[in-house]
Amino acid sequence: MPIVEKLREFLRLESSGGILLLIAAILAMVAQNSPLSGLYDALLDTHVEIRVEDFAIGKPLLLWINDGLMAVFFFLIGLEVKREFLAGELSDPSRVILPVIAAIGGMAVPAAIYAAVNWNDPVALQGWAIPAATDIAFALGVLALLGSRVPTSLKLFLMTLAIMDDLGAIIIIALFYSAGLSMSSLLVAGAAMVILFIMNRRGVLALPAYMLVGLVLWAAVLKSGVHATLAGVMLAFFIPFRAAPGEDQTLLERLEHDLHPSVAYGILPLFAFANAGVSLSGLTMESFVHPVPMGIALGLFLGKQIGVFGFSWVCIRAGLAELPRGASWLQLFGVSTLCGIGFTMSLFIASLAFQQGGQGMAVDNRIGILLGSLASGVFGYLILRCSGGKGASAS
Repeated sequence: MPIVEKLREFLRLESSGGILLLIAAILAMVAQNSPLSGLYDALLDTHVEIRVEDFAIGKPLLLWINDGLMAVFFFLIGLEVKREFLAGELSDPSRVILPVIAAIGGMAVPAAIYAAVNWNDPVALQGWAIPAATDIAFALGVLALLGSRVPTSLKLFLMTLAIMDDLGAIIIIALFYSAGLSMSSLLVAGAAMVILFIMNRRGVLALPAYMLVGLVLWAAVLKSGVHATLAGVMLAFFIPFRAAPGEDQTLLERLEHDLHPSVAYGILPLFAFANAGVSLSGLTMESFVHPVPMGIALGLFLGKQIGVFGFSWVCIRAGLAELPRGASWLQLFGVSTLCGIGFTMSLFIASLAFQQGGQGMAVDNRIGILLGSLASGVFGYLILRCSGGKGASAS
């Protein structure tokens, strides 16, 4: 059937994940600013509960998406980070220096800009990490649209930088967005991790066993006060990087390969649909220049450019690394600008930072995320499109 073939062709595109994210965000905006707004809000507020005897987990559908499905997303990130450290780009120190230093700059400078804009508001300061994030699906999607205009070395640079950026986001969530810790739940989580460690060391390759213990780990972390998505990362680090007899792929690689379509084409678009529904009613110019959205937009658009490109320039000029092969300085600047597409991760961190801040604050931060990400994507695309197909040397 032609439609089925067209769908398969679309899903094979590198940019398809980013395109689906964009469609989901647009649908959320349309739903929130139409007669469907009541239905949209009611859907996200639907109470869903899982109960086993006296143990129960009850949350609105929105939090099941943010705490539950996003744990699967972070599980995939954990798998990618472990594989990269063991056998990928991160296993070679000479290749990792530039993207690591660039990632540090890309997190520090946007956070500093946001903090400077919101310094006098303690509540607003809770969102300092929002512009520090990069949405790898969108950024790589833009690169895919440019085709051969961008050298492969820059794509690898962006992918490695995004992995380090995600690792930084995980650390930030663990250190700054966890509160009200429950020692009993933490003990259960610790026991689950000990079991996972023993399974890994004894060479257990039965995936259902890891998933069962991982489910207990997620429930314990959810109840502990530490954000539940971190359970996904912890579980990933215990998945063996070993292949079963007669198989070519390791358990980790097979799981990563199987999960990627579900995350890219299901979980992330669903997250975008649930979190990007900004109401435009009552918006004024003051809504856009409010310190929170302004700090986020400036952090994403200017902070990422300055942080990623500036730190990269210093690193290369100091002789610690080389300009990515076949790339020009202008192309590196264009990729640095694309790092300002924060969207998914920025929305996620914002949901943690301002979950106690009221609906008005939530709308404000989403406006800044959308503006900063859109400006970064368009500007970065134009720079790379005009930069030419051949890179200049670093001399």
